[in-house]
Amino acid sequence: MINRSIPCYHRAMARTTGSEGSRTEEAIRQAAVGLIAARGFEATTMRQIAAQVGIQPGALYRYFPSKAALLVDLQVGHLDFLLGHWQAERPATDDPVALLRAFIAFHIRFHTLRRKEVFVANMELRSLAPADYRRVVALRRRYEDILSGILGAGIRAGRFRLPDARVAAFAILAMLTGVGSWYREGGRLGQRELIDVHTLMVMQCVGLQPHPLPEETLT
Repeated sequence: MINRSIPCYHRAMARTTGSEGSRTEEAIRQAAVGLIAARGFEATTMRQIAAQVGIQPGALYRYFPSKAALLVDLQVGHLDFLLGHWQAERPATDDPVALLRAFIAFHIRFHTLRRKEVFVANMELRSLAPADYRRVVALRRRYEDILSGILGAGIRAGRFRLPDARVAAFAILAMLTGVGSWYREGGRLGQRELIDVHTLMVMQCVGLQPHPLPEETLT
């Protein structure tokens, strides 16, 4: 006899535990990211995602109850990934200059490695329901707070010359995140060179004069 007090979604989820279910769930995420980045959320269907993974469309609902829930999972997962990795990789220092350098390298590294995830996270905020939008924006604010906190500390210490840490954080994030839209592996500048160039520009923006780049980077 079926216990009707338990939603069907949760009964289905119980059948997806284990390594095989985890691999399928991750394959669904990867397929969804690729399709949404290429076609947009509205133009992507659950049937297309299922076909990409190689499963029946109905099987998707064992993992995600709707396309909207899948989008929320992708958005939250991306931001949790960034927040968790920064927490693990953050230098053990309170020096705002060292922290700013580390954040620039961290942001560019992950935003060039995860370009599709970044595109979906930024461009498909518009497709979220109001409650989901607020949840995702709260996570985005936590990430933005990392940089604005570094800049604020630098201002208070007299290291950075900026009129407003929050506004500066938005401007710097826009510049750094934009790399993911045009960066291509095998291009003129590699990831390390891009980090060096952007570090130079950001340091100049905050009022510092770092060492100039080697000539081969500038040609």
